[in-house]
Amino acid sequence: MSETLYDALRESHELQRSLLRKLLRSKPGTRERIDLFTATRIELEAHEAAEERYLYAPMLMDDMGLSSARHALHEHHEIDELVEDLQGLDPAGDAWIKTARKLSEEVHHHLREEEKKFFQVSGKVLSETQKNQLATKYRKDYQRMHRKLEAE
Repeated sequence: MSETLYDALRESHELQRSLLRKLLRSKPGTRERIDLFTATRIELEAHEAAEERYLYAPMLMDDMGLSSARHALHEHHEIDELVEDLQGLDPAGDAWIKTARKLSEEVHHHLREEEKKFFQVSGKVLSETQKNQLATKYRKDYQRMHRKLEAE
């Protein structure tokens, strides 16, 4: 059986969860914290871009997926704002870890909701062929975005 889009997305979701766990355990102001934050930021941004292009966009085109896709896009925007806030804070400070915890909560909420609700709705909208084709397109764009963001 071919890999579906959901398999590819869940792989990134697990990586996001792992990075956030490590980030919250990192020591204030250390190189490790900065490196983990950079890895987390890049992972979130690469995943969001590819997911929006290859899952959300097709869902926006179907009446059944419109509301849930718009909600998911809104959550991506909230996550992006928290990442931006973290970039402006001192990684050794209390405000930084407080914001990092909020980011972790938002990401975990979003991933749970996506896996429990959005995947089910989109599973009714997308054909098996689409799920397989979109997996390939998602992976290719996800990897391209990773390379682009790491080079910046």
